[in-house]
Amino acid sequence: MGFKTIDGLMRHLRDHGISIAGSSQKRQLMNTGYFHGYKGYRFFGDSGHKLPFTSYSEVYATIQYDSKLKALFYDKIMFIETAVKNIALESILFKSNSENIQVMYDKVISSYKNSSVGSNAERKKKMQQNKLNLQNTIQSNLARAYKAANPKIAHFYNDVHYTGVPIWALFEIMMMGDFGFLLSCLTFDVRDDISCKLGINISSDTDRQLVYKYIYTLKDLRNAIAHNAVVFDTRFRKIDPTRAMKKCLENEIGVPYVNFKTIGDYVLLMCYYLKLLHVSKTEIKGFIREFERITNEYVKSVNTGVSAIVVHPDLEGRMVALKNFI
Repeated sequence: MGFKTIDGLMRHLRDHGISIAGSSQKRQLMNTGYFHGYKGYRFFGDSGHKLPFTSYSEVYATIQYDSKLKALFYDKIMFIETAVKNIALESILFKSNSENIQVMYDKVISSYKNSSVGSNAERKKKMQQNKLNLQNTIQSNLARAYKAANPKIAHFYNDVHYTGVPIWALFEIMMMGDFGFLLSCLTFDVRDDISCKLGINISSDTDRQLVYKYIYTLKDLRNAIAHNAVVFDTRFRKIDPTRAMKKCLENEIGVPYVNFKTIGDYVLLMCYYLKLLHVSKTEIKGFIREFERITNEYVKSVNTGVSAIVVHPDLEGRMVALKNFI
């Protein structure tokens, strides 16, 4: 037989130093899966950094910790995405003086002809290519929504008096990554306006990139949650933070470094946005306390060798700084 039964997998785990026994743990292994569960959670960050589990209860506790983090984060990320979209939409409509997508392309999207002062030919070509890529992305979004009979889009095309899908309707269907790309294509003055409306600390952000760089950062976490991928060790991380991304949070929150290599840094970024968006201190501190509670609960459920790897030793101090900032 070329595959292992559940009992065979349990024996395999015991042969590799992971104690597992009984109907309860057998059911846990069946529900979480050997490949999604044990194989997915037995390391931190990459497969070469194995976690020193000694029992399946520690593996299961890690899976549960990851699930609780995803449940805690998801609604906050969705709130941030919606709020930033609405603030950006206001700036784009005002600067375009129109809700027409074509007018948006002409007036507020960087291109060869409206590139920043001092841009060389290569920079202008890159802006123009980005504009063309953005137009393709938006058309794909609209086509997909129409094919799916999405009422937010379909009724515009099905109206004999149709003159175009308005920008605000487009924003309703854009995924977070595409939204971040649109932000990156906006002219400097529009990105500056959005940054100021949000209240982002732009002292170290001379190119006004934070407004989309942070969205890309949160997008990686959001996608991992949406696809039930592992999040506790930030293996979903696809972006190396720029100096401005680090300095903004370091200066605002009062932490010595930011690198997004631990999940605590994503908590910092979410709370920074929640404060910018005028969410109450009570709600933000409640979010932080719940993160601390499930993390402390996890630490008590695994051996110190595992917890020392999963939970960064300075997490407590960073959360103190975060609460003081809030």
